[in-house]
Amino acid sequence: MLVIPAIDLKDGKCVRLRQGEMDDATVYDEPIVAAARWVDAGATRLHLVDLDGAFAGKPVNASVIEQITSKYPDLDVQVGGGIRDEETIQSYLNAGVRYVIIGTKAITTPHFVEDMCAEFPGHIIVGLDAKEGKVATDGWSKLSHHDVIDMAQRFESMGVESIIYTDIGRDGMLNGVNIEATVKLAQSIRIPVIASGGVTNMDDIKALCAVEDEGISGAITGRAIYEGSLDFEEARKYSESFSEK
Repeated sequence: MLVIPAIDLKDGKCVRLRQGEMDDATVYDEPIVAAARWVDAGATRLHLVDLDGAFAGKPVNASVIEQITSKYPDLDVQVGGGIRDEETIQSYLNAGVRYVIIGTKAITTPHFVEDMCAEFPGHIIVGLDAKEGKVATDGWSKLSHHDVIDMAQRFESMGVESIIYTDIGRDGMLNGVNIEATVKLAQSIRIPVIASGGVTNMDDIKALCAVEDEGISGAITGRAIYEGSLDFEEARKYSESFSEK
């Protein structure tokens, strides 16, 4: 299971939000400094989110993202936030991004995902942000009536590479990952699930590793590794050694 550091971008800075609230942001390193920190600690994939883009509906921090992909051309970078059209996806892939994450647009216009999977096979991830089993959209500001498992199965049939599942009730709160809901989703589909939201300490990493055979391929962590409740290098080494058993 990969442990994937998150770099959330707001106004060109690396930040973390609590509960997705743009006015409740903590500013950390410069993005390129944060990327260097995690790469030096052994990260093989980074999770970049253009928070401004998610709210604007179009890329805002693309130049910062390209800075990172240019410096680390061999790094697997996955990007989300404001990806609503084919041109944006093509632009990111041209810039060296490996995976693009479709969120809100996947829920509002599902056939867009199908078209993009056909156009860019192996590069499309769908991000499903959910609370109490229902999918949220528009930077978590709206809770839909869509069931998260139904949607995941639908996107699997369209050919997405994986699903990023975020329990938005836990994200940025440092109160533990929702193992039960993550496993339930992973068991319902055959493509990998990447866990997100509430990954706080080594207990969460160990718990996720223990169920990785259910189809959990990665865990995204942000606030915990910036504030020190989780040592990224320790988590990475544990996950790698666990997977080798």
